[in-house]
Amino acid sequence: MDILQNALRLVDDPAATPQGAGSRPQAAAAADADLLDSYSRAVISVVQKISPAVVSVTGPRNDPHGGMGSGFLLTPDGYALTNSHVVNERRKLRAVTAEGDELDAALIGDDPATDLALVRLLARELPYAELGDSEALQVGQLVIAMGNPLGFQSTVSTGVISALGRAMRSEAGRRIDNIVQHTAPLNPGNSGGPLLDSRGRVVGINTAIVAMAQGLGFAIPSKTAQWIVSELLTHGQVRRLSLGISATVTPLPRRLIREHDLLSDRAVEVVEVLPGGAAQRAGLMSGDLLLAVNGRIVGEVDDLHQILAGFRTERQFVVSILRGERLLEIPIEPHWN
Repeated sequence: MDILQNALRLVDDPAATPQGAGSRPQAAAAADADLLDSYSRAVISVVQKISPAVVSVTGPRNDPHGGMGSGFLLTPDGYALTNSHVVNERRKLRAVTAEGDELDAALIGDDPATDLALVRLLARELPYAELGDSEALQVGQLVIAMGNPLGFQSTVSTGVISALGRAMRSEAGRRIDNIVQHTAPLNPGNSGGPLLDSRGRVVGINTAIVAMAQGLGFAIPSKTAQWIVSELLTHGQVRRLSLGISATVTPLPRRLIREHDLLSDRAVEVVEVLPGGAAQRAGLMSGDLLLAVNGRIVGEVDDLHQILAGFRTERQFVVSILRGERLLEIPIEPHWN
């Protein structure tokens, strides 16, 4: 009855407003404002917490090899992560903190294959950031990028995770897997800076932008960074399993695919077996066609790299090969490079 009366009253007086109707837009506006305030508070909190741990990284003064990038501190005694292409093989570096303090830094280890490098600032009791879990990221999740683009210290941008599991080539030519794609704007100089979640945990290390594109930023996942840091601190380099071969991709004859019920129409052909390597010890020969490693199909050289990179403690793995027309299973003992 109240609804009908309100409707009749509006017909009689179009200027009349139903009871409570005017409060609804106001309530919605207030709710939107609360959401925006909550978003702002989250970003502000992360910036206040993490900005002291973000540094710019460059060579010593008058360094002809130039270039400036970003980095962030991992420990209070000065260990920091940045990109390999930022350090550019320079052993001596200079870091500038958010407060403008200039500190000498030294290269601890460099891994061009993942475009990551570990440096150490010559100072102690420094603010630092915590590595988070990149494997828990979800598309659409809020992220915050921090760094020093174009030399502008302590620059902040925000966006969302737009894709997971991307792959890209490092400057060394090796494929980097599980790249995080996001929309937080990046510019030259952001390289090596942290990509953060809403709690201020580092979920990625910004590494690349796409020229002439907007909203396309890429970051090395923190899971990869954790492994790289562990390897560099323990061994001074990143050790990877190697078969000790040079190889190329080749198509498989249809007859052999049918005969052996193969699941791929391509294989990795052994071009050369390197002396003293794991392949030579296992008896692999030039001309062998690699089909699988531990049951995982190998159709590209990148597939082989990816599979071997996943082995950490295995004492032995098995490769499936075609030698002529024979299908063989050959055990191989890992060899670390």
